[in-house]
Amino acid sequence: MPITITMPALSPTMTEGTLAKWLMKEGDPVQSGDLLAEIETDKATMEVESIDEGVLARILVAEGTEGVPVNAPIAILLEEGEDASALEGVVTTPAPVAAAPVAPAPVAAPAPGAITAPAAPVAAAATADGGGRILSSPLARRMAAQSGLDLVALSGSGPRGRIVKADIEAAIAGGGAVAAAAAAPADAAPTPATEASPFEGEFELLPLTTMRKTIARRMSESKREAPHFYLTMDCELDDLLALRKDLNDRADGAYKISVNDLVIKAAAVALMKVPAANAGYSTAGIKFYKTADISVAVASERGLITPVVRNANGKGLEAISKEVRELAQKANDGKLMPEDYQGGSFSISNLGMYGVKQFDAVINTPQACILAVGAGEQRPVVKDGALAIAMVMSVTLSVDHRAVDGAVGAQFLGVFKGLIQDPLTMLL
Repeated sequence: MPITITMPALSPTMTEGTLAKWLMKEGDPVQSGDLLAEIETDKATMEVESIDEGVLARILVAEGTEGVPVNAPIAILLEEGEDASALEGVVTTPAPVAAAPVAPAPVAAPAPGAITAPAAPVAAAATADGGGRILSSPLARRMAAQSGLDLVALSGSGPRGRIVKADIEAAIAGGGAVAAAAAAPADAAPTPATEASPFEGEFELLPLTTMRKTIARRMSESKREAPHFYLTMDCELDDLLALRKDLNDRADGAYKISVNDLVIKAAAVALMKVPAANAGYSTAGIKFYKTADISVAVASERGLITPVVRNANGKGLEAISKEVRELAQKANDGKLMPEDYQGGSFSISNLGMYGVKQFDAVINTPQACILAVGAGEQRPVVKDGALAIAMVMSVTLSVDHRAVDGAVGAQFLGVFKGLIQDPLTMLL
């Protein structure tokens, strides 16, 4: 009998996913182990293998469909010897989400200071019909809004079909195409528009990916629910940079230690010396972790993600360096598995390579702490009562006050600073 292929649960917390791409088409023979599709979760894009054999008879969910629930039917497979008649009586309707337009709310929020769309939502009607951007000049959009015209119903005479002033004037002279929203009840709630205002310049709307939606949700939850406080210290880097150069010279190309690798090692050792900082908050209580599993913020092409270097306190610099590079590559390729980015105990975000002197990072909940690392730069310092020049790096610890107190955060930073300024001690 026909086999229903459903949206798989690719991680313990996954409730829905995006069907990014079909790797087979209807009518293709399928063997066990063949790759059927690419599924995008909130953190990675994974290839899904078939566990059955047969022929891909019906694709139920189109490529690019977002929010497909776990276990929802996505395709039908016919077993050997079956033909299309076997599909009679089989539920071949797509998952409910596939037939529904993407809710406009996530993409409708205007930038701070943007003007809210007027009551005649020209762009809202366009979104409902086309789901995308309509090429039109700012003047044309303004005239359409004032006249209650629906841009979807108009054809443009400008470059690439762009709607210009002359098209609006012609539509008005000919009776116009009244916007669909104009027929709605006067008390109906206005639909959020993808174009926030008819007065703003031309733009291209990039729909939110599943990953970007998750980033937005988690960052909002963290800032809203976790009471952040911040502690900043300056660390001198001269001895650490000298050690790094010596280690890389000895490696003869076998590996290359970065400052970030040394920061990860120093943070891991400091967490073992101040275990109260290696914590996470939950409503059931405060979790104190036994190992330093360091989440390292990686700005991948798909968005920010934090793969985890596990048991960093027990690993050497060469192993940490290699693992960080491998995880960063997997993040950029969208190949991270759930075990690669879930379950860290402490986070590090380093913007020093971009020349950022100091910043405050958002806590990666349920972890209690994240260390923001700035750029190393030459600064005047006082040594033995005399002015000198040293390479100095500012670090800021963002702390969830529900789980970690100020004194504990200060103690952690003091130990971390000591390890950075006397790096040989972290190797003991």
